[in-house]
Amino acid sequence: MSMEIAVGDEVRPSLLISIIAQVAGVTLVRGPLETDRASVLAGMFKALGDPVRLRLLSMIASAPKGEICVCDLSGEFDLTGPTISHHLRILRESGLVDCDRRGTWVYYRPVPDTLTLLADVLDVSPA
Repeated sequence: MSMEIAVGDEVRPSLLISIIAQVAGVTLVRGPLETDRASVLAGMFKALGDPVRLRLLSMIASAPKGEICVCDLSGEFDLTGPTISHHLRILRESGLVDCDRRGTWVYYRPVPDTLTLLADVLDVSPA
């Protein structure tokens, strides 16, 4: 199953909703994951498996105004602009962040439903 949900600079909401619907209600302790659901979730967790992407997501999710300009993210890393863009694209394609362009700059914000879904998957509370 492809994790491609980005088209240009836009996340296609219907595909994001579809991904969330495929894994909604899934937790690790309520039974074995189906193959398709495991594939979708693995793509999301894989996106978080890189320290730079995890840090980027943290910066985006904790932004005071709920979003942050790429110009404010880039200066925090000893990486080139294209490398930062690559990491942000992976976060966007996995459905963890969304963005929109305003003039020259791109502003990123977290996708709360996807983050909640990942937290729910790791929930070990009894059903």
